[in-house]
Amino acid sequence: MSATEPAQDTPLAAVVRELEAHAAEGGWDQPARLFALVETARLVEQEPALADMGLDDAAREGALTAVEQDPLAPEEPLEQVLEEIMWPPDVAGCAAVVERLVLPPEVDAELPEDPGEATEFARAHPLRQEVRIVAGATRGGTTYCALRLRSHDDDRSVVGGEDLVPGLLELLVGTLQEESI
Repeated sequence: MSATEPAQDTPLAAVVRELEAHAAEGGWDQPARLFALVETARLVEQEPALADMGLDDAAREGALTAVEQDPLAPEEPLEQVLEEIMWPPDVAGCAAVVERLVLPPEVDAELPEDPGEATEFARAHPLRQEVRIVAGATRGGTTYCALRLRSHDDDRSVVGGEDLVPGLLELLVGTLQEESI
């Protein structure tokens, strides 16, 4: 995909790509990370000194700024955390960075039903791939993902799209929805 495609020309796509590049600098085998996405213009308005750091130009373009949240507890899976949180109204979106093992679809029938056994099966399977997923969503319903395979660990091989990891995107969108009373 080229950077000029419409799906990648959104503020969300830009911040997801920035987060993927940032995660890549840290290497592999990193814990899951969670980010609040805030409107850069709002940040500059609240903290004018940020304009001196170059954020003023980005604010005019409708950019989003990622604010990393406290580290997740290692024993608590990202998916479980996402089921339990709600963002305050001033958060425009959220993003997550997570590494996972994936198997090709033809292996699905062989997967054990027990989650622990399935994890061990995936770790030992010769067709497994390690992937870093950066997924983001906004309150307006826009979603975007960037994926990097460990076996193709270079910037040119990062794949991006609006719905590459639907289950994770659904969880992220759910954290942004107003609770019904």
